[in-house]
Amino acid sequence: MYLAYIPSPSRGELPLGPIPLRGYAFCIIIGVFVAVWLGNKRWIARGGRAGTVADIAVWAVPFGLVGGRLYHVITDYELYFSEGRDWVDAFKIWQGGLGIWGAIALGAVGAWIGCRRRGIPLPAYADAIAPGIAVAQALGRWGNWFNQELYGRETHLPWALHITSDEGGRVPGYYHPTFLYESLWCIGVALLVIWADRRFKLGHGRAFAVYVAAYCVGRAWIEYMRVDDAHHFLGLRLNDWTALIVFLLAVAYIVVSAKKRPGREEIVEPEADVPGGPDAEAASPEAEKPVEGAKAEGTTTEGAKAEGAKTEGAKAEDAKAEGAKAEDKGGATAAPKAAGEDKAAAGASSKSAPTAGES
Repeated sequence: MYLAYIPSPSRGELPLGPIPLRGYAFCIIIGVFVAVWLGNKRWIARGGRAGTVADIAVWAVPFGLVGGRLYHVITDYELYFSEGRDWVDAFKIWQGGLGIWGAIALGAVGAWIGCRRRGIPLPAYADAIAPGIAVAQALGRWGNWFNQELYGRETHLPWALHITSDEGGRVPGYYHPTFLYESLWCIGVALLVIWADRRFKLGHGRAFAVYVAAYCVGRAWIEYMRVDDAHHFLGLRLNDWTALIVFLLAVAYIVVSAKKRPGREEIVEPEADVPGGPDAEAASPEAEKPVEGAKAEGTTTEGAKAEGAKTEGAKAEDAKAEGAKAEDKGGATAAPKAAGEDKAAAGASSKSAPTAGES
């Protein structure tokens, strides 16, 4: 008798009005939003513009979903194309079945297209979004819990997962909750990448490579515990071989990249720092208004000065005119005075003559 265990949901849908929302799809959607939100914060901290991560995600997410589904269908083709199977089920993504390897590979193609259209280096974008991808995986794994799929071997541990469905060859019982193991591992990977990025100033795609390498380590031992049908090569499941190869490639990239391009990119989004970029253009009208106002004020001041100069000139001319009038008045007054004096002198002379004759 199990005293403690993780119960499975009675249904894989969440009631959302008249349209039910599949629990698997809901977990994927929430994971995408969290990844974009965290990636945007990291992108801005690196010198990028707000909204760039979301713009590129418009390309990366659809490509990633298609790639993840393709990888699952190709590696588990017998679930859809063998005798008694309906190939139309290959398109029913809401029933589960996304391969992370295909999602990352084709999602990178979509991200490359988006980055190329914005003139942004893909490695810088990958470094910013890496922890967010790990968190998205952690949330997305709970979709497996809704679908009662991808569990491990039987166990008597207190955190055993209770499988109740018998569809698709399931056997009800208590199993290792590998979905929970991988979810917790992905959270640890996200924290590791954030710490390593701050500690060693990772750049040029190395933070993303740390995420890939760390995830592969966890996926290897978790994959080994799973009991669902899978292809085997040399005693190992296909996903174990994939994890090993991808891990070696990620480690090799870290080593080679650190030697060829050490440090971190100084500029991750050129338009965010160029004076003539979109940010500067958006700010230029407001910046020019005070200048234009100052020019107008300067023009008004110059006009006032010119008018003042004209007024001063007019005053000077008036002063000259007044002076001329004063001179004219002074001259006119002096002339009669002189005439009077001349007449007085003439009178005096006539009077003195008789006096002189009498003597």
